[in-house]
Amino acid sequence: MTEQPQLHSTIVAMVSLAAGIAANHPAMGQCQLRKLREAGVPEHQIKTVIEIARHLRDEAAQKLDAEFDREAGLEQQPVIETAAACCGSTASGQSCC
Repeated sequence: MTEQPQLHSTIVAMVSLAAGIAANHPAMGQCQLRKLREAGVPEHQIKTVIEIARHLRDEAAQKLDAEFDREAGLEQQPVIETAAACCGSTASGQSCC
């Protein structure tokens, strides 16, 4: 079995930052932010990662709430629909795909 190349540390930090935000992790990605800034990742790229992660987190929470309301017989909240059932955009128009 051949060894696969490792992901670049900035990619790992971006993925970890996004996952932490999307999962509401209490550490809130402070370590990853520091690593990305120390590596010279442009602030606009960091902000894009944060925006997409928050969008996915919020979209998931809204869909979960709508399903719960439907099952509980409560007033239905609007269900967020995403393009092709898996791809949406953030408020600024940033694609999540």
